[in-house]
Amino acid sequence: MDTNTVKTALIIGGSSGLGLATAHKLAEQGYNLVLVYRARRSDAETLEQNFKLMRSHNIEVKTFNKDALKTAVINDIISDLENIKISVLVHSIAKGTLKPLLHEASALAKEDLDITIHAMGTSWWQWTSALINAKAFTDDVRNIAFTSEGNKTVWQGYGAVSAAKVALEALMRQMAVELAPLGIKTNCIQAGATQTPSFKMIPGNELIAEMSLKRNPFNRMTTPKDVANAVYLLCQDEAKWINGTILKVDGGESLR
Repeated sequence: MDTNTVKTALIIGGSSGLGLATAHKLAEQGYNLVLVYRARRSDAETLEQNFKLMRSHNIEVKTFNKDALKTAVINDIISDLENIKISVLVHSIAKGTLKPLLHEASALAKEDLDITIHAMGTSWWQWTSALINAKAFTDDVRNIAFTSEGNKTVWQGYGAVSAAKVALEALMRQMAVELAPLGIKTNCIQAGATQTPSFKMIPGNELIAEMSLKRNPFNRMTTPKDVANAVYLLCQDEAKWINGTILKVDGGESLR
Protein backbone atom coordinates (compact mmCIF):
# COMPACT_ATOMS: atom_id res chain seq x y z
CA MET A 1 0.00 0.00 0.00
CA ASP A 2 1.34 3.41 -0.96
CA THR A 3 1.72 5.26 2.34
CA ASN A 4 1.87 8.57 0.47
CA THR A 5 -1.81 8.25 -0.50
CA VAL A 6 -3.14 6.63 2.66
CA LYS A 7 -4.44 8.82 5.47
CA THR A 8 -2.94 8.44 8.95
CA ALA A 9 -4.85 8.70 12.22
CA LEU A 10 -3.13 9.47 15.52
CA ILE A 11 -5.13 8.11 18.45
CA ILE A 12 -4.11 9.16 21.94
CA GLY A 13 -5.42 6.51 24.30
CA GLY A 14 -5.80 3.82 21.66
CA SER A 15 -5.41 0.69 23.77
CA SER A 16 -8.90 0.30 25.23
CA GLY A 17 -12.47 1.54 25.18
CA LEU A 18 -13.47 4.16 22.61
CA GLY A 19 -9.91 4.69 21.40
CA LEU A 20 -9.35 1.00 20.66
CA ALA A 21 -12.71 0.65 18.92
CA THR A 22 -11.89 3.71 16.81
CA ALA A 23 -8.50 2.22 15.89
CA HIS A 24 -10.17 -0.97 14.66
CA LYS A 25 -12.76 0.96 12.66
CA LEU A 26 -10.24 3.20 10.93
CA ALA A 27 -7.95 0.24 10.25
CA GLU A 28 -10.85 -1.54 8.53
CA GLN A 29 -11.30 1.54 6.37
CA GLY A 30 -7.65 1.64 5.31
CA TYR A 31 -6.19 4.31 7.62
CA ASN A 32 -2.64 3.93 8.83
CA LEU A 33 -2.47 4.29 12.61
CA VAL A 34 -0.26 5.84 15.24
CA LEU A 35 -1.38 4.68 18.68
CA VAL A 36 -0.20 6.25 21.93
CA TYR A 37 -1.26 4.61 25.17
CA ARG A 38 -0.24 3.41 28.62
CA ALA A 39 -0.61 -0.31 29.29
CA ARG A 40 0.67 -2.84 31.81
CA ARG A 41 2.84 -5.79 30.84
CA SER A 42 -0.06 -8.10 31.64
CA ASP A 43 -2.02 -6.47 28.80
CA ALA A 44 0.76 -6.84 26.24
CA GLU A 45 -0.40 -10.12 24.70
CA THR A 46 -4.00 -8.95 24.25
CA LEU A 47 -2.86 -5.65 22.79
CA GLU A 48 -0.53 -7.38 20.35
CA GLN A 49 -3.44 -9.49 19.15
CA ASN A 50 -5.42 -6.31 18.55
CA PHE A 51 -2.54 -4.72 16.65
CA LYS A 52 -2.14 -7.87 14.55
CA LEU A 53 -5.83 -7.73 13.62
CA MET A 54 -5.47 -4.07 12.61
CA ARG A 55 -2.43 -4.87 10.45
CA SER A 56 -4.38 -7.64 8.73
CA HIS A 57 -6.15 -4.84 6.82
CA ASN A 58 -2.85 -4.09 5.05
CA ILE A 59 -2.19 -0.88 6.95
CA GLU A 60 0.73 0.33 9.07
CA VAL A 61 0.41 0.55 12.85
CA LYS A 62 3.01 2.43 14.89
CA THR A 63 2.60 1.98 18.64
CA PHE A 64 3.99 3.95 21.58
CA ASN A 65 3.44 2.64 25.10
CA LYS A 66 4.41 5.95 26.69
CA ASP A 67 2.97 8.68 28.90
CA ALA A 68 1.07 10.93 26.49
CA LEU A 69 0.90 13.71 29.08
CA LYS A 70 4.62 14.44 29.17
CA THR A 71 5.89 17.22 26.92
CA ALA A 72 9.14 15.39 26.17
CA VAL A 73 7.23 12.27 25.14
CA ILE A 74 4.95 14.26 22.86
CA ASN A 75 7.91 15.87 21.13
CA ASP A 76 9.77 12.56 20.80
CA ILE A 77 6.78 10.78 19.26
CA ILE A 78 6.12 13.57 16.77
CA SER A 79 9.80 13.59 15.82
CA ASP A 80 9.66 9.82 15.34
CA LEU A 81 6.84 10.22 12.82
CA GLU A 82 9.38 11.68 10.41
CA ASN A 83 7.55 12.42 7.12
CA ILE A 84 4.19 11.01 8.21
CA LYS A 85 1.40 13.58 8.04
CA ILE A 86 -1.61 13.28 10.34
CA SER A 87 -5.12 13.60 8.87
CA VAL A 88 -7.06 12.52 11.97
CA LEU A 89 -6.31 13.25 15.62
CA VAL A 90 -8.46 11.44 18.19
CA HIS A 91 -8.09 12.29 21.88
CA SER A 92 -9.29 9.40 24.04
CA ILE A 93 -7.37 9.70 27.29
CA ALA A 94 -9.31 8.40 30.28
CA LYS A 95 -7.16 9.24 33.27
CA GLY A 96 -8.39 11.05 36.32
CA THR A 97 -9.68 10.90 39.84
CA LEU A 98 -13.15 9.85 40.92
CA LYS A 99 -13.20 11.26 44.43
CA PRO A 100 -16.05 13.06 46.19
CA LEU A 101 -15.68 16.73 47.09
CA LEU A 102 -16.01 15.99 50.79
CA HIS A 103 -14.85 12.83 52.51
CA GLU A 104 -12.88 12.34 55.70
CA ALA A 105 -10.58 9.71 54.20
CA SER A 106 -10.05 10.89 50.64
CA ALA A 107 -11.55 14.13 49.37
CA LEU A 108 -10.86 15.74 46.02
CA ALA A 109 -7.71 17.88 46.20
CA LYS A 110 -6.43 20.59 43.88
CA GLU A 111 -3.75 18.22 42.60
CA ASP A 112 -6.47 15.72 41.63
CA LEU A 113 -8.29 18.43 39.71
CA ASP A 114 -5.11 19.58 37.96
CA ILE A 115 -4.17 16.06 36.81
CA THR A 116 -7.70 15.19 35.65
CA ILE A 117 -8.38 18.44 33.82
CA HIS A 118 -5.07 18.20 31.99
CA ALA A 119 -5.31 14.49 31.15
CA MET A 120 -8.91 14.56 29.92
CA GLY A 121 -9.08 18.18 28.78
CA THR A 122 -6.17 20.47 28.13
CA SER A 123 -3.79 17.74 26.87
CA TRP A 124 -5.93 17.70 23.71
CA TRP A 125 -4.75 21.22 22.93
CA GLN A 126 -1.20 20.34 23.94
CA TRP A 127 -1.07 17.58 21.31
CA THR A 128 -2.85 19.68 18.70
CA SER A 129 -0.49 22.60 19.25
CA ALA A 130 2.61 20.38 19.09
CA LEU A 131 1.47 18.84 15.80
CA ILE A 132 0.78 22.29 14.34
CA ASN A 133 4.18 23.58 15.40
CA ALA A 134 5.87 20.53 13.86
CA LYS A 135 3.89 21.00 10.63
CA ALA A 136 2.77 17.39 11.04
CA PHE A 137 -0.84 17.89 9.93
CA THR A 138 -2.22 17.54 6.40
CA ASP A 139 -4.25 20.33 4.79
CA ASP A 140 -7.54 18.66 5.80
CA VAL A 141 -7.63 17.50 9.42
CA ARG A 142 -10.37 16.02 11.61
CA ASN A 143 -9.66 16.75 15.27
CA ILE A 144 -11.95 14.78 17.58
CA ALA A 145 -12.31 14.23 21.33
CA PHE A 146 -14.81 12.40 23.52
CA THR A 147 -17.07 14.07 26.05
CA SER A 148 -19.98 12.72 28.06
CA GLU A 149 -23.34 13.63 29.55
CA GLY A 150 -21.42 14.10 32.79
CA ASN A 151 -20.41 17.50 31.36
CA LYS A 152 -23.59 18.87 32.92
CA THR A 153 -25.03 16.01 35.00
CA VAL A 154 -23.94 15.31 38.56
CA TRP A 155 -22.68 11.77 39.13
CA GLN A 156 -21.09 10.54 42.33
CA GLY A 157 -17.36 11.19 42.32
CA TYR A 158 -17.46 12.67 38.81
CA GLY A 159 -16.64 16.28 39.78
CA ALA A 160 -13.07 16.37 38.48
CA VAL A 161 -13.94 14.53 35.26
CA SER A 162 -16.95 16.79 34.70
CA ALA A 163 -14.67 19.83 35.02
CA ALA A 164 -12.30 18.24 32.49
CA LYS A 165 -15.11 17.62 30.01
CA VAL A 166 -16.29 21.23 30.29
CA ALA A 167 -12.71 22.40 29.62
CA LEU A 168 -12.51 19.99 26.68
CA GLU A 169 -15.67 21.42 25.12
CA ALA A 170 -14.54 25.01 25.63
CA LEU A 171 -11.27 24.20 23.87
CA MET A 172 -13.21 22.51 21.07
CA ARG A 173 -15.18 25.66 20.35
CA GLN A 174 -12.08 27.84 20.42
CA MET A 175 -10.06 25.50 18.20
CA ALA A 176 -12.95 25.21 15.75
CA VAL A 177 -12.74 28.95 15.11
CA GLU A 178 -9.04 29.69 15.46
CA LEU A 179 -7.74 26.61 13.63
CA ALA A 180 -10.19 26.68 10.72
CA PRO A 181 -7.75 28.63 8.49
CA LEU A 182 -5.38 25.66 8.84
CA GLY A 183 -7.99 23.25 7.49
CA ILE A 184 -8.59 21.70 10.93
CA LYS A 185 -12.17 20.71 11.73
CA THR A 186 -12.62 20.26 15.48
CA ASN A 187 -15.52 18.42 17.09
CA CYS A 188 -16.51 16.48 20.20
CA ILE A 189 -18.52 13.28 20.35
CA GLN A 190 -20.81 12.88 23.35
CA ALA A 191 -21.32 9.16 23.76
CA GLY A 192 -24.14 7.64 25.74
CA ALA A 193 -23.34 5.45 28.73
CA THR A 194 -20.87 2.91 27.34
CA GLN A 195 -19.38 -0.15 29.01
CA THR A 196 -15.67 0.67 28.89
CA PRO A 197 -12.94 0.10 31.49
CA SER A 198 -13.13 3.77 32.51
CA PHE A 199 -16.94 3.66 32.83
CA LYS A 200 -16.70 0.68 35.17
CA MET A 201 -14.51 2.73 37.52
CA ILE A 202 -17.22 5.37 38.10
CA PRO A 203 -18.78 4.95 41.55
CA GLY A 204 -22.33 3.67 41.12
CA ASN A 205 -21.77 2.74 37.45
CA GLU A 206 -24.20 -0.16 37.81
CA LEU A 207 -27.01 2.30 38.60
CA ILE A 208 -25.96 4.58 35.72
CA ALA A 209 -26.08 1.58 33.36
CA GLU A 210 -29.49 0.56 34.66
CA MET A 211 -30.88 4.07 34.18
CA SER A 212 -29.33 4.25 30.72
CA LEU A 213 -31.24 1.15 29.62
CA LYS A 214 -34.46 2.67 30.89
CA ARG A 215 -33.86 6.07 29.25
CA ASN A 216 -32.63 4.85 25.89
CA PRO A 217 -35.38 4.61 23.23
CA PHE A 218 -33.61 1.55 21.80
CA ASN A 219 -33.39 -0.13 25.22
CA ARG A 220 -29.67 -0.75 25.02
CA MET A 221 -26.49 1.01 26.00
CA THR A 222 -24.17 2.71 23.56
CA THR A 223 -21.29 0.48 22.39
CA PRO A 224 -17.71 1.47 21.59
CA LYS A 225 -18.42 0.45 17.99
CA ASP A 226 -21.30 2.97 17.82
CA VAL A 227 -18.88 5.72 18.79
CA ALA A 228 -16.14 4.50 16.45
CA ASN A 229 -18.65 4.59 13.58
CA ALA A 230 -19.37 8.24 14.39
CA VAL A 231 -15.65 9.07 14.36
CA TYR A 232 -15.40 7.52 10.91
CA LEU A 233 -18.40 9.56 9.72
CA LEU A 234 -16.69 12.78 10.83
CA CYS A 235 -13.61 11.75 8.83
CA GLN A 236 -15.48 11.59 5.51
CA ASP A 237 -15.28 14.24 2.79
CA GLU A 238 -19.01 14.86 3.26
CA ALA A 239 -18.30 15.97 6.86
CA LYS A 240 -15.94 18.79 5.88
CA TRP A 241 -18.48 21.43 6.94
CA ILE A 242 -19.02 20.01 10.43
CA ASN A 243 -16.92 22.11 12.79
CA GLY A 244 -17.32 23.15 16.43
CA THR A 245 -20.09 20.66 17.16
CA ILE A 246 -20.87 18.31 20.01
CA LEU A 247 -22.25 15.26 18.21
CA LYS A 248 -24.45 13.10 20.44
CA VAL A 249 -24.03 9.39 19.80
CA ASP A 250 -26.41 7.89 22.31
CA GLY A 251 -29.49 6.65 20.43
CA GLY A 252 -31.52 9.49 21.97
CA GLU A 253 -30.70 8.55 25.57
CA SER A 254 -29.96 12.13 26.63
CA LEU A 255 -33.43 13.28 25.51
CA ARG A 256 -35.16 11.51 28.40
